[in-house]
Amino acid sequence: MNFGRGRSREEPEINLIPMIDVLLVIIIFLMLTTTYSRFAGLEINLPTADAQASNEKAVEVNVAVTATGEVVINKRAVSGTGIPAIAAAMQAVVPAGAKDPVVIINADAKAAHQRVIDVMQAAQQAGLVHISFATQAAQR
Repeated sequence: MNFGRGRSREEPEINLIPMIDVLLVIIIFLMLTTTYSRFAGLEINLPTADAQASNEKAVEVNVAVTATGEVVINKRAVSGTGIPAIAAAMQAVVPAGAKDPVVIINADAKAAHQRVIDVMQAAQQAGLVHISFATQAAQR
């Protein structure tokens, strides 16, 4: 018995149109979801200048306040204890015509806060407006 004779034998074929449709959908999906890296920036051309470094060193007035409240200006103890005496000592160490002298206050950690304020007021009375505080790194 031969059962397969009555039917005609057809060659199997692959339909390419649905496969192409699926591939096109995948390509469109990838194109829409891809992010392009754009570097947004502002291009600035800075001006140039030829300037020589300043040889002038800023005038520094080193003021030390000890734990006992004694005030020392540029390694010389101040004889008076009041604000006018400290201001006069500061003015005496600043050379004439000095441009923007800087007062550097080195206060002991145990110095009275009022004494440091007195030094700041004396600097203001002496006309020294640039004040800086010196510190040291904590020991570990």
